[in-house]
Amino acid sequence: MAKPNKKGPVRTVDIFCANCKAKLFKYRKGGKGSLIKCFIERISVDHTNNQTHCPECEQEFSRKTLIRGAPALKIVGNKVTFK
Repeated sequence: MAKPNKKGPVRTVDIFCANCKAKLFKYRKGGKGSLIKCFIERISVDHTNNQTHCPECEQEFSRKTLIRGAPALKIVGNKVTFK
């Protein structure tokens, strides 16, 4: 199965916690759909401690997994927002 594009998209989005609005990541997102997964190699700036829990409210917003052979974060539904 094909791996995600290394270079990735150019457009970046800011990802926030839906509960407390704390900034979590700056991410190079492709496409215009909702945020379902984040490939770790596409995260530009990381504001979290362990990439699975919000640094302010400690709510779990993602789970670590492998998608197409690359490490990724699977986003838990309605736990994050992005702009």
